[in-house]
Amino acid sequence: MTAPTPSAPEPSASASATPSAPTPSASGEPPLITTTPGPIQPTGEAVRVPPARWDAIVADLAARGVTGTPELVSSHAVTWRNGALGCPQPGMSYTQALVDGMRVVVVVDGTEYDYRFGRGDTPRLCTR
Repeated sequence: MTAPTPSAPEPSASASATPSAPTPSASGEPPLITTTPGPIQPTGEAVRVPPARWDAIVADLAARGVTGTPELVSSHAVTWRNGALGCPQPGMSYTQALVDGMRVVVVVDGTEYDYRFGRGDTPRLCTR
């Protein structure tokens, strides 16, 4: 075994516990990330659903033909890693920036609906 050279130091214990940043490609372009790892704070702080967002969820459910009264299961403030809000769709591209928002889970007649919000009051139903 040869000793590490100064240009390639041996990683310390703390360095191996932290993932390293992706290495740029030969062209100098950053590597393409094809998955969304989910929210930074997956369980974020429990928060109240603002009336405008609740109304938007009720309207979205009605537009989908869901009848019945939605019941709140959980609502949490979340900082998403990008504009996919933790629920990317195939073939779509998203803003690559941290997005403060919330996740609201409701149930109607035994079926659970997972809604995501970014900065606005427009809900996105996550169906995965």
